[in-house]
Amino acid sequence: MKLSSSLKAAALAACSTTAASADTIVDIAAGDERFSTLVAAVTAADLVETLQGEGPFTVYAPINDAFAALPDGTVETLLQPENKDQLTNVLLYHVDDRDLPAAAIPMGSNYFKPVLASERLCITKSSDGVMIADGTGEMATVIIADIKADNGVIHVIDKVLLPGTRPACH
Repeated sequence: MKLSSSLKAAALAACSTTAASADTIVDIAAGDERFSTLVAAVTAADLVETLQGEGPFTVYAPINDAFAALPDGTVETLLQPENKDQLTNVLLYHVDDRDLPAAAIPMGSNYFKPVLASERLCITKSSDGVMIADGTGEMATVIIADIKADNGVIHVIDKVLLPGTRPACH
């Protein structure tokens, strides 16, 4: 999946900060090329200002390869203005309105409520790490935990979380 150069540039410009600014979740993502697709999506959904807000937030942030693994055309379709509501729902499924560092996630499997209030995630923490089941029943793996921001924390994941059926949470 390739984003146009102008879309990438617009997304980064919309998220750039001055030296006096705090390092919010959006600022950190915008400064890391691994999140360029996520930044473009947050920009298209008009969520930049929200995620630069006071928080606290925990964001399960998919890397570019996670977006690229979606069926062909999915990202491009979601980025179209007429699909803004659907894109917003997908993105809010990746956000918790608490500061949830990895140490605060209990061992075992537990339901967590993302900002997308009608949905649930099943987060499983074990000695092997942290996995997240989404509405498709598929699992994302936290590949980097606890990137601290001034308004919360980022956990980097290897899959785009998709709403749907409440995942089984043993």
